[in-house]
Amino acid sequence: MPLTFDAPAVLGVLSAGTLYVLGARGRGWPPGRTTAFLAGLATVLVVTCSPLAVYDRTFFWVRAVQTVTLLMITPLLLALGSPIRLLLAGFPRAGWLRRHGRGPLARALTFPPVVTVVLIAPVLVLYLTPLYDLTLRSAVVDGLVRLVLLLAGFTYFWTRLGLDPTPREDPHLVSVWIAFAEVIFDGALGLVLWLGPLLAPAHYAAAHPGWGPDPRTDQIIGAGVLWIGGDVAGLPFVVALFVRWARDDERRAKQIDGQLDEAPPTGLWWENDPALAERFKRR
Repeated sequence: MPLTFDAPAVLGVLSAGTLYVLGARGRGWPPGRTTAFLAGLATVLVVTCSPLAVYDRTFFWVRAVQTVTLLMITPLLLALGSPIRLLLAGFPRAGWLRRHGRGPLARALTFPPVVTVVLIAPVLVLYLTPLYDLTLRSAVVDGLVRLVLLLAGFTYFWTRLGLDPTPREDPHLVSVWIAFAEVIFDGALGLVLWLGPLLAPAHYAAAHPGWGPDPRTDQIIGAGVLWIGGDVAGLPFVVALFVRWARDDERRAKQIDGQLDEAPPTGLWWENDPALAERFKRR
């Protein structure tokens, strides 16, 4: 099975993995988070050093798999590892990060509509502009685009999962609507690529190895990967989101029960419920 070697990717993965493991050592860090983060780094190697990388300039669908992985799978696993929380634990004097992490600029950049654009725009720009053809001809541009996809996906999952400290605390329902919007745009992009003109036809005609799907079939398969594959890759996030939603509701219910047990009842029952007292307080 043919393999390749992407030195910058391997160096970045080894550096990030080493720093994470060293930071987690001796802190009682949950092993599940370490496993998720290292699995996320492993997917980077799959994208850059496996047969996917060997044929990513030969077949459109291979590149589509790389895009879905870097935008939806890798960032989700990295976000599940809570790297920012680990960073703050390892550097308690990280004053700049603590000072500006919840500032006006950070809150504006993580406003839900902005996060939605950050997630969706890179893929639309990649496939609906000449940028895609440029990534096939320039390794530097290709690497930068991959980095942008990874950062866009991480920003999305970091702010939506809420496992790490975030500048904003939006309702979980907002995350559900953003995920729904992402599904719609995935479908729209998939239809455009399926029914629209071929991307980089000259390149793929020259690079075709004489086996595998023809360029039109290749792009149809790739469109399906971006459409259906993107939605399937997002399912674990939706599951994680609802699990966290349920846990937060359970935790809040326990807090309210504890407050009710500590305070002697006076007046009507709803006057003693912290969640209702403010809304229905007597005038």
